[in-house]
Amino acid sequence: MRVMGIVNVTPDSFSDGGLFLDPEAAIAHGRELVEQGADIVDVGGESTRPGADPVSAEVERERTEPVVAALAADGATVSIDTSKAEVARAALDAGATIVNDVTALRGDPELADLCAERGCTVVLMHMLGTPRTMQDDPRYDDVVGDIRRFLAERIEWAVGRGIAEERIWIDPGIGFGKTVQHNLELLNRLGEFRALGRPILIGTSRKSFIGRLTGREPRERLGGTVASNVLAYLRGAEIFRVHDVAQVRDALRVAAAILGEEPGEALAD
Repeated sequence: MRVMGIVNVTPDSFSDGGLFLDPEAAIAHGRELVEQGADIVDVGGESTRPGADPVSAEVERERTEPVVAALAADGATVSIDTSKAEVARAALDAGATIVNDVTALRGDPELADLCAERGCTVVLMHMLGTPRTMQDDPRYDDVVGDIRRFLAERIEWAVGRGIAEERIWIDPGIGFGKTVQHNLELLNRLGEFRALGRPILIGTSRKSFIGRLTGREPRERLGGTVASNVLAYLRGAEIFRVHDVAQVRDALRVAAAILGEEPGEALAD
């Protein structure tokens, strides 16, 4: 069980866009998340909110590289949230050890080879379309079955490109081309992804489906975030990508204690 803290070095992310665009502010925020108990810090320089416009690799690299370097120098485990090989290469050179790709290695043909060469951990996430189009009219025959097949295919493809299977994590992509009902079904049936044999990462933090259910704005969605992460833990998730590290970490520890389970090395004191 690991908690991944979010550092958005962007002007337009849905929850905290602009708050940490300055590198020093982003570094300070990353350090705060580590102090709160983040096992991993996920640094991203391009918003993937619904409707977001893409940014160039140069801009994304300039935003993220100094933040990754500073946090890695502190000894933090750092993930780079990117689909671009140029950005990932700079981050890996700066000390990142995880590449978190919302396109599941479909966005840049060079990224898979880079990850294989560096031996880093890779997160393969499902997204329907692109951030600009993904929420236009998402449809599935069976949202869980369709996404499970997609992730199985991407795992096979990645391994075929030289990425070690034990270095792959999977993410069903809550909110990335899904309706509220799709998200709820994915969370309820999350255990079906365990058949793929890879650790499951879940990212529900402050997302719009929580707002639709509760009527709350992004920074007021802690209750829904905690509930969805605890349920995801019960269904088999192992990595939890969140804004509110301390609160979610506490909730997961309590859930594990109630179940009589060890919370795992990453959450152990």
